[in-house]
Amino acid sequence: MATTAAKKSNPKKRASRKATPPAEKRSGRATPRTRDPVATKQRILDAATQEFSRLGFGGARVDAIATRAKANKRMIYHYFGNKNRLFLAVLESAYGSIRAAEQALDLESLEPEDALRTLTEFTWRYYLAHPEFLTLVNSENLHKARHLKQSRLVGDMFSALVAMVRKILHRGVRKGVFRKGIDPVQLNITIAAIGYYYLTNRFTGSIIFDRDLMAPKALNQRLAFNVDTVMRLVSK
Repeated sequence: MATTAAKKSNPKKRASRKATPPAEKRSGRATPRTRDPVATKQRILDAATQEFSRLGFGGARVDAIATRAKANKRMIYHYFGNKNRLFLAVLESAYGSIRAAEQALDLESLEPEDALRTLTEFTWRYYLAHPEFLTLVNSENLHKARHLKQSRLVGDMFSALVAMVRKILHRGVRKGVFRKGIDPVQLNITIAAIGYYYLTNRFTGSIIFDRDLMAPKALNQRLAFNVDTVMRLVSK
């Protein structure tokens, strides 16, 4: 009993069992939290892309974007200013991604016929792999391109695309395989449209034509049709 009492009455031993506080707490200094503004901004942009592509500009909410990005709502306003500017940033990022992927195809190293086939196939597959791109474009068209009109980047992106297609056409004319006088802008619109319309109208089209437009066989047939259409359009 005496031993037990001694243990209970020994405060020094009890104190020695307590964990030693961290050095920064002992010194009264807190360890500063590291911030990565680039990563935070990218998380917000990624979250905004998902929300805007799912609900459109009108339906998306800044609160939901902040929650998805695991960021304070004030950070969204800090980096992007407001919802309109955030949506513009999403659009510029979306257009920038597809334009960069097109440039990475290195079409100048291919024969003009192969270059045009490759671009047509790429456009179709990109739309399939990035359905959010189509819904973002749809949403901006509903708003009559109100946001894109403020962009300083998108125009330059499309100028590069038109120049790339123009070079392909010129090379094809010099080789004697393409017709003269084809407008590269019109050709770009056609390449985009024959894939864009099919995919954005896939639900109604499947009912109207009594065919599953998204079945693997149907998708392969459509790609072959797209390529054949473009090549017939430009060939002599």
